[in-house]
Amino acid sequence: MTVFVADEQDVAVPTHEVRALATAVLADEGYPEGVEVTLLLVDEMTMEGYNERFMGRAGATDVLAFPLEDLTPGEAPTPSPGDPPLLLGDIVIAPSYVRLQAEERGVAFHDELALMVVHGMLHLMGWDHADDEQAERMERREAEILASVGKVRP
Repeated sequence: MTVFVADEQDVAVPTHEVRALATAVLADEGYPEGVEVTLLLVDEMTMEGYNERFMGRAGATDVLAFPLEDLTPGEAPTPSPGDPPLLLGDIVIAPSYVRLQAEERGVAFHDELALMVVHGMLHLMGWDHADDEQAERMERREAEILASVGKVRP
């Protein structure tokens, strides 16, 4: 499993922990070796541009996920021997926005950042929160994964 992390912003982020968490999500969801994910850490202005361009929404946000595959939640793909790496997609996170959000919620920045990583990873794996039932299911899965790495869902 390969998680590429590009840190293109100024907030101090332990990229090795972000990478390890994303890898743990892949393992916890049963994804095979040969899976690749890109995680991009950006400033709020860059995130605002992505949010407007790709989501049609004004302003910055905490996390955006851009899946490349149409996957079913809870069902890891099974590549055949010799297949090229499975590229799941890209996750974009704005740590400065996440920090503000953590302060507003009264939670630790690292816990909120961990939630954004898990949330983005689940989106790449087909999870969604378009309705209440999906949202509850996704939040429950986020909490399970965070607990498995010693964190609590803020």
